[in-house]
Amino acid sequence: MKKLNLLFIGILSVSALNAQDISDALRYSQDEIQGTARFRALSGAFGALGGDMSAVSINPASSAVFAQSHASFTLSNVDTNNDTQYFNGFTTSSESNFDISQGGAAFVFESRSNSPWRKFTIGVAYDRANNYDDNWNARGTNPNNQSIDLYFLNYADGKRLDQISALSGESLADAYTDIGNVYGFAHQQAFLGFESYILEPDADDDANTTYFSNLANGTFNHNYSYASTGYNGKISFNMAAQYEDNLYLGLNLNSHFIDFHRSTLLFENNSNAGSIVNSIEFENNLSTSGNGFSFQLGGIFKLSPEFRLGVAFDSPTWYTIEEQTSQYLATVRDDGGSNITQVVNPQTVNVYPQYKLQTPSKLTGSLAYVFGTQGLLSFDYSRKDYSKTKFKPESDSFFTDQNTLIANTLTDASTYRLGGEYKVKQFSFRGGYRFEESPYKDGVTVGDLTGYSLGIGYNFGNTKLDVTFDQSNRSNETPLYNVGLTDAAVIDKTNSNVTLSLSFNI
Repeated sequence: MKKLNLLFIGILSVSALNAQDISDALRYSQDEIQGTARFRALSGAFGALGGDMSAVSINPASSAVFAQSHASFTLSNVDTNNDTQYFNGFTTSSESNFDISQGGAAFVFESRSNSPWRKFTIGVAYDRANNYDDNWNARGTNPNNQSIDLYFLNYADGKRLDQISALSGESLADAYTDIGNVYGFAHQQAFLGFESYILEPDADDDANTTYFSNLANGTFNHNYSYASTGYNGKISFNMAAQYEDNLYLGLNLNSHFIDFHRSTLLFENNSNAGSIVNSIEFENNLSTSGNGFSFQLGGIFKLSPEFRLGVAFDSPTWYTIEEQTSQYLATVRDDGGSNITQVVNPQTVNVYPQYKLQTPSKLTGSLAYVFGTQGLLSFDYSRKDYSKTKFKPESDSFFTDQNTLIANTLTDASTYRLGGEYKVKQFSFRGGYRFEESPYKDGVTVGDLTGYSLGIGYNFGNTKLDVTFDQSNRSNETPLYNVGLTDAAVIDKTNSNVTLSLSFNI
């Protein structure tokens, strides 16, 4: 990716805040299986079990199951492999990273009176809710007359020529910044298309509002690269209590934080008869930071010495998010037999005003059967309605349109998790399976997820060491752009994780 020399900062007005879309809303609404090795080995099916620091992230009553104060720390290695098909092209890419994915402690205070409240716990836990490190490449020949020119034409349609072009004597960088400040993101995209000679006005008049492309119909060779880094983390402040022998209740107050960076780069070439522009390079960069708040309520009830029932409610997460973008565009055109390169490099960072995002709530029900000290089986079921995701303020007309699109495109999705553990002396052998339904009504833009896990642990007495391998697979059909060039790359994504945890009683 090109390293931009950021000379200018463009602060876009609130009325021009229209760079957010459904993919942003979904990204921050989804959680991945993270946490201790034991938690991951059971594929997260811990809602009725408790007694694990990462179980606190599912059901806040889990900490009250601890017999004494407890702490754990987790290291993980994540490998992501993407097999991508784009028409006649097939590519494979991979990403590997090493993280501290979990850490926390719970402190147990036993009641010394005859109160039915047997003990209280307070704790703090960090979990990495999602890892955004990813890269993939879509390369192939598009036969559908789909070019990036459609992106710029779509944004230019209906806009006056004098609102998407530089003034006489004005630099392209200054014009890009001024147009963004006055008119917003959409006008900037039209400006890029006009100043790069991708599109032309039907009439050379300031009042013109219709445009045509300098690219002729035909086939287009595309090479599109996607690279992202970052994470979504959560710190939970936990309070829980045990009532008599069979009931555990808990509350989490959660602080969330987002750090996300994405770069995309498209190379497009064509040799179509009549094309004036034959080569295009288009780069987009996004940096996102944010923080949020949520709460969780949960309970675990022992129906008998063997059977346990758990229920937990996750509130929506209320995020405040800030975004910055930068762009670069270059074209090569035929000007009377000679090739001329036109570069539009604004060297500008667009800084958007803060906006709000409310993710959907989630309800989880859990059931577990404990075979004394020998082992256990556990099952969790969760449901989340992604169509309830909302951008705010809802009085903003653009956000109103996006929220309507979300409501019409996304749906409620169920998650099933099954895990088991069997103990032989100091060793524990574990396995798990999970299935997550697609959050999309069409079931293909983001497909269903399936995953499995295997793990082993050793109990030293006061200290436990656990290691787990887990893997999940999900297929997506991802449009290269949400506007214009909307043909999709089909991505088969496999995430493989090796997790090592050390836990001990305090």
